[in-house]
Amino acid sequence: MYIKKMGIRIKKLRISYGYTQQQLANRLHVTKSLISAYETGQRSPSYEILIGLSSIFKVSTDYLLGVDNDSVLSLSGLTEAQRTALINLVQTMR
Repeated sequence: MYIKKMGIRIKKLRISYGYTQQQLANRLHVTKSLISAYETGQRSPSYEILIGLSSIFKVSTDYLLGVDNDSVLSLSGLTEAQRTALINLVQTMR
């Protein structure tokens, strides 16, 4: 079930970014058929590919894996100073 859910999320993200399977495959240095296998749930990506997908689509690996339903990090509950510190940290890591 998790592999299928991950495949659906990968496909939705790919389409929302306007990538074809071949374009995404090129960015990840894999074949188009492997992207298709991820999207249909026939295969699950390696850790390296999972991290690559997370980076390309700017979502957490937890989101891709189906552990978290939010594709964006929630900053609710943080003080303004904490939000600023977190944003600054993320910007320095890019």
